[in-house]
Amino acid sequence: MIKTMLKVTVAMAVLIGAGAAAAPAPATAPTVQSRDGYDRHVTIKNRTGWTMLRFYASDSRKDDWEEDILGDDVLENGQNVRINIDDGSGACIYDFKAEFTNGEELTRSRINVCEIGEYSYTR
Repeated sequence: MIKTMLKVTVAMAVLIGAGAAAAPAPATAPTVQSRDGYDRHVTIKNRTGWTMLRFYASDSRKDDWEEDILGDDVLENGQNVRINIDDGSGACIYDFKAEFTNGEELTRSRINVCEIGEYSYTR
């Protein structure tokens, strides 16, 4: 359920280049936020040469990925997306998984989203 809330609360906009404006979060999305003052917004950068089809961020203490945060969207090579990883649990350590059009699945473990502002996927 927490990951479902994460998907609903993701304030996500695909940014093409550094100067692109972010789209506002849906008005109906509930605000779920940890009360510890940490900013858990992370810009995911796709620099792989392939389109990212799916992206998952899962509390490292959990055993499943649940839902794809990108939903119906994709992240083209060279694009960025800013995601609010905060699921209200107070967790800072997350595992990331990205799936690409070339069939590659890249998993990264124990990313501290309270300390980073961006994460790049490269070849």
